[in-house]
Amino acid sequence: MNTFIHHLSTIHQPALLALADGTLWPGQSFGFIGKRTGEVVFNTSLTGYQEILTDPSYHGQIVVMCQPHIGNYGTNEEDDESDRVWLSGFVVRAASPVTSNWRSTQSLDEYLRSRHVVGITDVDTRALVIHIRTRGAMNAAIASGDTNPDRLIALARSAPDMNGLDLAREVTCAALYRSSFQSGASRFHVVAYDYGIKRNILRLLAEHDCRVTVVPAQTSAAEVLALKPDGVFLSNGPGDPAAVTYGIDNIKRLLGHVPIFGICLGHQLLGLALGGETYKLKFGHRGGNQPVKQLSTSTVAISSHNHGFAVRADSLPANVEVTHVNLNDGCVEGLSVPSLRAFSVQYHPEAAPGPHDARPLFGQFVELMQR
Repeated sequence: MNTFIHHLSTIHQPALLALADGTLWPGQSFGFIGKRTGEVVFNTSLTGYQEILTDPSYHGQIVVMCQPHIGNYGTNEEDDESDRVWLSGFVVRAASPVTSNWRSTQSLDEYLRSRHVVGITDVDTRALVIHIRTRGAMNAAIASGDTNPDRLIALARSAPDMNGLDLAREVTCAALYRSSFQSGASRFHVVAYDYGIKRNILRLLAEHDCRVTVVPAQTSAAEVLALKPDGVFLSNGPGDPAAVTYGIDNIKRLLGHVPIFGICLGHQLLGLALGGETYKLKFGHRGGNQPVKQLSTSTVAISSHNHGFAVRADSLPANVEVTHVNLNDGCVEGLSVPSLRAFSVQYHPEAAPGPHDARPLFGQFVELMQR
C-alpha cells in the first residue's frame, strides 16, 4: 500500500481561547493566524474532522475535538461536505506533526491556513470539555498573534447569542440547482430545502433512485410544488430553528400535499410547523456515538449528531407521534405524522462522519413516496 507522509509546517506562536465567562485556555497556533468569535462547543467523534470542518451546521461555532490526536490522516478533496469551511475556530489537544495516508493531499495545518480558519493546539481539551458540560455552551473568542486576554474576553462577550439567530439564510445556496450525484433516469424526484445541506445526503438520495433538485432556504411552498416533487427533504443547518420563520411557514403549506422527510434543523422546523416548540440544550449533542431508541421496536441505533436545539415533547399536538428518544437525556429524536406523510429525525442518518445504523431511514422515505 502506498503511504503519503507529509510533515506539518507548524507555526510556533502563542494562541488563546477566551470564554465569555472569563476563563482562558492557552495553546499554540496552527492554521490561519487571526481572530474569530463563536459559540464554543465540543464534538466526541474519533474521526471525520474534515467533514466536521465543512459541515454548514457548525456555522458560527468554535469546535473543540474530544479525540486528542487530530490531523494524522491529513485532508483530501473528496471528503468535504460543502464548498467551504463554515466553523469559526478549531481547538485540539494535539495537532499531528505528521500526516500519513495514501488519500491525503494536504496537511490539516495547510488546509486550515488556505481557508483562513484559526486553529489552536496544545489545549487541555479534557478540562475544557468538562467546563463546557458544567457551565454550558457559551460564546468565545479564539486568537493567534494578538492574545491580549482582556480584549479577547470583551470580544467574546460582544458576540451575538445563538438564541434568535437565523443562520440558515447565511449558509443556503444562492439559486436552485440539480444534484450531480445521480446519473441517468431516477424513479423519484426529491426537492431538498438547503438550510445547510451536506453532500453525503445528496449521495444517499441518489443511491435510493432519487434525482434531487436543491432549492434555497427561502423558496416558497408554491415554487416547490410547481417542481412536481415526489417528496420534499428538509436538510440540516445551523442556528435557532425558531428564527427560521419562513421555513416554518413553507413547511406548513407543504404538509399533506407531498411526503416530507426532515433531519436535524429540518426535524426542528417540522416540529415547529406542526405546532410544537423548541428549546436550547445546555451543551448540545455533537459526535458519532449517540444512542437513540426507536420506541416502536425498542431497538437502539448509534447515531451521528450535531445540534444545540431540540423539540419540546410536551408541546406537540396529539396527532404527532414521538418515534425516537435519546438514551442519554431523553430528548426527542424523531417525529412522525402518518396522516400527513411526514417524519423526521434529530440526528444525521447520512453520518459523514459517523456510523451507518440509521441509513435505512432513506429507504423509509422512498417507501413513503411509493405509496
